[in-house]
Amino acid sequence: MPLYKYESFNRSGKKIAGTIDASSKEMAKFTLQGQNLLPFKIEEVGTGSVGFSILSIFEPAIDLKIKVVFTKQLVVLLRAGVPLLKCLELLIEQFEGKFKRVLINVKDGVKSGQTFASELLKYPKIFPNVYVQLVKAGEASGKLHIILENLIEYMVREAETRKRVKKASSYPLFTLGFSFLVIIGLIVGLVPRITTMFAKMGNKELPAPTMFLKNLSDFFLANYISLISVIGLLVTFFLYWKSTKAGKKKLDYLFLKLPMISYFSKTKAVVQFSQTLGMLLNAGVNLAESLDIVTNIVENSILVEKLKDAKNNIIKEGKIAKYLRQTGIFPNIATYMIDTGEQSGNLGEMLLNVGRDYDEELRDITDSLVSKIGPVTTIVTGAMIGFIILSVFLPIVEMGDLPGM
Repeated sequence: MPLYKYESFNRSGKKIAGTIDASSKEMAKFTLQGQNLLPFKIEEVGTGSVGFSILSIFEPAIDLKIKVVFTKQLVVLLRAGVPLLKCLELLIEQFEGKFKRVLINVKDGVKSGQTFASELLKYPKIFPNVYVQLVKAGEASGKLHIILENLIEYMVREAETRKRVKKASSYPLFTLGFSFLVIIGLIVGLVPRITTMFAKMGNKELPAPTMFLKNLSDFFLANYISLISVIGLLVTFFLYWKSTKAGKKKLDYLFLKLPMISYFSKTKAVVQFSQTLGMLLNAGVNLAESLDIVTNIVENSILVEKLKDAKNNIIKEGKIAKYLRQTGIFPNIATYMIDTGEQSGNLGEMLLNVGRDYDEELRDITDSLVSKIGPVTTIVTGAMIGFIILSVFLPIVEMGDLPGM
């Protein structure tokens, strides 16, 4: 749908400018008049729809940095006393592409009477659940700018963690990909030629490693279409199963049983729970409402169920540490710190401290593990390529065809 930029007067004679989606210039004018505005200038400036288009396929995903910049600018405007709708109208001009079109649609929804959070909820791939839930709490408490300030810090830390993991894992992933291509090339291209040549030179039986590689090569060449199809179907089925409620629950349960993954799942839940609850309490949101929001943010569904059970008891008694300890998610030191925060009347800040501490611990362990992936990957791929080379040259060595043999 075309996007039009307009200038108009309201009933009080005040000049108002903005953008609007409409099927035509006449429809834009009619819509503005229905909003008690008198437009005197309407110009088409582009396309405001976020719907499907061929070009949208090639648009990159919205970078986290863009969302951080948007949130920072929004906080500045809100702190200056600018109404939310006007903030969105001003910020639209600061961005381009898909994100600009999303902001236009969000602005139009807010203008029609919808809440900011409900409009953001329409774009889960751009604004995650934690973002939407915190905005919802900010709107309800009237302290949107305060919650958004804390959210910026949370987003920046998340961006730094992702950047470090991406940087540290890029080399091992490249090594794995390159090694995979080399191995496939050797199996498909070199092995058949060597074994065929060896067969023509005599009837001597192939060495066991060479025979294994030959059989593997023959099987792959004879069935590669079926293998690719089966792998594609398995991946598709897994992604579908993972997207279902039952599949996600079983996968989350499995994650809690695997030693290292279990640690990461639980620690991440501690970080998400503590940081978010701390932000909400510091912003003046009551405990019951804060717990409702927080339990919708944790990603593991099994942990969510445990936290929801704890939430009901916490609301009844108004005590947090006792029931968090019973979930088996929070370490003893974390519940001790939270208990100290409750007794001192400084629960919000203590929860934020717990979140920061365990976030740092999680990042340190992540860095340590990722740094070890490179050497392990190199050793494994080196061993596989070495086995292939050995299998190829063994028959030649046994026949004494190498110089000096």
